[in-house]
Amino acid sequence: MQLLVNVDHIATLRNARGEGYPDPVEAASVCEESGATGIVFHLRKDRRHIRDEDVYRLKKSVKGTLDFEMAASDEMIEICKEVKPHLCTLVPEGREELTTEGGLNMKLVYDDFKDRVFPAFKDTGIKISLFLDPNPEDIKLAHELGSDAIELHTGTFANAVDSDAQKNELNRLTDAAEMIHSLGMTVNAGHGLNLKNLPILIENVPYLEDVSIGHALVSKAVFWGLERTVKEYLKIMNVES
Repeated sequence: MQLLVNVDHIATLRNARGEGYPDPVEAASVCEESGATGIVFHLRKDRRHIRDEDVYRLKKSVKGTLDFEMAASDEMIEICKEVKPHLCTLVPEGREELTTEGGLNMKLVYDDFKDRVFPAFKDTGIKISLFLDPNPEDIKLAHELGSDAIELHTGTFANAVDSDAQKNELNRLTDAAEMIHSLGMTVNAGHGLNLKNLPILIENVPYLEDVSIGHALVSKAVFWGLERTVKEYLKIMNVES
């Protein structure tokens, strides 16, 4: 299991004042030096946090896994192909949303992904991950497209209001992880994970490979610093930093 740190909200803090700091690239380096396996960033159409220049600087700086989260627009595909990250995670993107609110609707995007998106990545060496809710139908369609990995949307689990709701979502995530693994795809997870709920996820959901954590980690780092915070997450994951 690997920890990938999302540095989007380091950029959010920087952009709040229009200054050059804090620098998401510097933050990425601190996270890797503290034991994180890699870095995640989401370049949005409105550039609300990560900007184009950050993307190219992260490519030069990051030594481990680089995961480029993006909508499947022609603009983003071209940038991704130029940058050549290790992994491209395709996510839905709404202009009014504060953060990604759910997984891709595979029935809605299937034809476009089959005819335009997946062919665009052919022979690039970039692995493709799809951000999905734990729905068997979506997983099946992702497999048909040839996706290398699926990042399970853990937001519903993270925001569960009671133990029954949490247990129900854990069951869905467990079944989804089993299915993804059985189909030969990598099981990743992310959204809403923090120091409190991550141990529960790890205890219950098998085959987890990359776990992406951003907002909660950056928020705690305000008080603890990035190095300590990353190491606390690695302790939960039983990973030596």
